[in-house]
Amino acid sequence: MSEKYELVRRYYVDGCWDKARVHKAVERGWITAEEYAEIVGEEYVE
Repeated sequence: MSEKYELVRRYYVDGCWDKARVHKAVERGWITAEEYAEIVGEEYVE
């Protein structure tokens, strides 16, 4: 699990971040594409 996974997940679940913001977290290397799918419930598409 990525170091920032819990942080990104918490922000998304709490409504602070939308899917676009979580997508940016993948682009920046904070989380993986697989973790994106776990968090938002959709496959990551570049």
